[in-house]
Amino acid sequence: MAACHVACWREAYQGLVPQHVLDAFDVDQRAAAWERIRIKYPGHVVVAVVDDAVVGFAASGPAREQNPPTPLELTAMYVRAAYYGTGLADDLMRTVLSDEGDTSLWVFEENPRAQAFYKRYGFELDGERRVEAFTPALQVRMVRRAPRDEDRRPTPGITRRR
Repeated sequence: MAACHVACWREAYQGLVPQHVLDAFDVDQRAAAWERIRIKYPGHVVVAVVDDAVVGFAASGPAREQNPPTPLELTAMYVRAAYYGTGLADDLMRTVLSDEGDTSLWVFEENPRAQAFYKRYGFELDGERRVEAFTPALQVRMVRRAPRDEDRRPTPGITRRR
């Protein structure tokens, strides 16, 4: 998973994140970080595997920021470039998103492709910005409101499937 994470950063953020930052990512350090996350938040990471190789993953759980706007946060969504447009990211999103509470996420401001993807799942910009932890790049926050009871009522003749 760490190798996938580093490769995804290098594929997706070329030109957005300084090259020296991308070059500095270390698979062993990422593996250690993901192991700590796995222990602290069991069951919060979903991994996509093709031919014994991790090609994508997503993570969600309790919001991590102080005074969060939502109880839940999408903390990771990564898919290798070779799998863009295959539906793999959609499968990960459907698996990791919860209808049990509102969810927020942070995305690079200069990443319209990712923002458009998240908008398909009901996320909207809420006006908050911050500097990303590893780089000087700006991030924007997006929020998705969980379906309310009236939104959950099935329409006659239509069956909701998950």
